[in-house]
Amino acid sequence: MKTTLNVCMAIILLCAFRADWETNLEKAKMKAAREHKYILLNFSGSDWCGPCIRLKETLFSSTAFVQFADSSLVLLNADFPRQKKNRLTAQQQQLNNQLADQYNPSGNFPMTILLNAEGKPVKEWIGIPKEDGFGFITEINTIIHGK
Repeated sequence: MKTTLNVCMAIILLCAFRADWETNLEKAKMKAAREHKYILLNFSGSDWCGPCIRLKETLFSSTAFVQFADSSLVLLNADFPRQKKNRLTAQQQQLNNQLADQYNPSGNFPMTILLNAEGKPVKEWIGIPKEDGFGFITEINTIIHGK
C-alpha cells in the first residue's frame, strides 16, 4: 500500500512539473493575449539535435523553468524530427515550416525566441543560452516584467 501511494505521488509530481507546449502559433497568440503572457518559441530537432535534447533536459524540464513558464509564458515548440517513427502529421509539418519561414529562415537548432502576444520577436537565443537556468529565467523575467 505504501509503495502504491509513493508511485501515485511520484506521478502527480511529474505531471505537476511538466511544461505544456503548444504547437500552433495562432493558438499560442490567442492564449498569450487572453492570459497577458509572452510566447517562448523553441525550434528543436528532438531526435537528432544533441544541443536541443540537452536544452530540453537541463532547462525546459527543470522545476524552476516549468513554474516560471506556467505563470509568465505560453510555450510553443516547432519540432523537426528526422526519424520515421517520430514523423509529424502533414498538417503539423506545414505549421512548423511556416514558423521556420517566418522566425528561423537560417535553420538554427536549437533556437529560442521570446515573442510578444502579437507574435513580434523581442529576444532570441541561438544554441543553448549562455546563462544557467536561473540566469535564463531572470533574463526573460527582466524583459517581460522589467524586474
